[in-house]
Amino acid sequence: MKKIQYIIVLLFISTTVFGQNMVDALRLSDYRLQGTARATAMGNAFGALGGDFTSASINPAGIGLYRSSEFVVTPMFGKTDVDGSYLGRTMAESKYNISIPNLGYVANFNSNPNSTSGLVSVSFGVGYNRLNNYNVEKLVEGHNATSSLLDLFTLNADGYAPSQLDAYYEQMAAYDNATGIGTDLIYSDESNVYAHDMQRYPYTDDFTNYEHSQRKTFSQRGSVDEFVLSLAANFNHKFYLGATVGIHDVYFKENTSLYEYDINYGGTQLDTYLNDYAFNTYLRTTGTGFNLKLGAIFKPIDALRLGVAFHSPTFYDLHDAYDNSMESYITYADGSEYYQAYSPYGDYDYKLETPMKAIFSAAYVIGKAGLISVDYEYVDYSTMKLRDGGDGYDFFDENQDMEEAYKAVGNLHVGAEYRVTSNFSLRGGYEHYPSAFNKNAFGSFQPNSDASTSTYSAGFGWKMNGFFVDMAYKHSSNDNNLNLYDVPASVASPLAKFETMNDYITLTFGFRF
Repeated sequence: MKKIQYIIVLLFISTTVFGQNMVDALRLSDYRLQGTARATAMGNAFGALGGDFTSASINPAGIGLYRSSEFVVTPMFGKTDVDGSYLGRTMAESKYNISIPNLGYVANFNSNPNSTSGLVSVSFGVGYNRLNNYNVEKLVEGHNATSSLLDLFTLNADGYAPSQLDAYYEQMAAYDNATGIGTDLIYSDESNVYAHDMQRYPYTDDFTNYEHSQRKTFSQRGSVDEFVLSLAANFNHKFYLGATVGIHDVYFKENTSLYEYDINYGGTQLDTYLNDYAFNTYLRTTGTGFNLKLGAIFKPIDALRLGVAFHSPTFYDLHDAYDNSMESYITYADGSEYYQAYSPYGDYDYKLETPMKAIFSAAYVIGKAGLISVDYEYVDYSTMKLRDGGDGYDFFDENQDMEEAYKAVGNLHVGAEYRVTSNFSLRGGYEHYPSAFNKNAFGSFQPNSDASTSTYSAGFGWKMNGFFVDMAYKHSSNDNNLNLYDVPASVASPLAKFETMNDYITLTFGFRF
């Protein structure tokens, strides 16, 4: 006895339910730069150091420190491990990644090779650096849950009489709820809206009377790549000015599946009960953006370099595509039924403005053998703005929420290098990214307010006759909390905790000429 039901679109859908929110804005504003292996090994602390193609995405004045032309390409191999904890149980998941996060060419033109005054040289750079890598798999599972996604479905459908509920389903007044109705999970009598329960029937207002099991999987893919056009000038070998136009390419895809089931499958003595159901979501975000970076580096003495850079907001034009599906298996007095329901395919256009960024840097060269470099980045995430929804939506509420939820942070980058011989160098680095969340917002504590990210890196470089190879190993770790689904304010829902660890190796192959 199998029944399949398909959702048919008859009226408009409220698209703002699906995306274009605080999470989406932060995903595209909080960068984790991946450039050359040398920069990676030294914690990307190249705001004052320069002389590396990654500088184009940090402080473009660093391109001015080139004395010759250069071509670089950087392949990367890595692994992301995620431990997901939920309701006292921990599940492990992992994902391997192979990519090329950096490709660059710098052309250096000497205006007067023998001069040390005035304009000494001009450098032009073109290529790309990866700003974010989204490739990850996550999984959580727990038993004895006392809340459910159906709590929200039922609340949103409350107030509809039996004659109205089918019309509500057809009209798609609430996108998620329609899949719940289409799978017979939501129904009504003359006075109330109910949801089928895994143990008792009928269902009234929450899931707290029966403990059940839940599992949710996340599969994410994609990246943000910055294609750069950089121009920098060297004055007197003491003062450097540079500018970069950054063009961003965005691709993000996420599939999630929430599965709720009765671990005591079929153990009930009631005539009607819910065995299990699954709610699946799909989101793909694509788009482009652009920004402008301006920077300067000053050497008051030969050993000391001071840098400052300003990044304009990145102005994104984005497109979301999305749909949902749902499956349920319900046992009735006269047999069991299997249902499927599919939402319509939706898409939506909108704009995003990321925060401005200021970078203050210093580097000190120790004799001819070593150096140390420090960058401090100031970013105010509360200034992110969603704009110009494709249906005229102004995102006022979402922008107000971001202003309250997010804060300004200072990201730290530290790097060091020691030249063992004239051809071989050792490197190390550290990066710290504080949480972008305020400690309190919307009248309550935000559990991700201490979700900082720390990275440790090390590597080496070898060069010979214009050819060089750099290698870097980098490890990063981050803990964050997440609600697996929305519930009414009156229903308590436990958080899932994800501990994410990234380990990857990068190799840069370069030629100077």
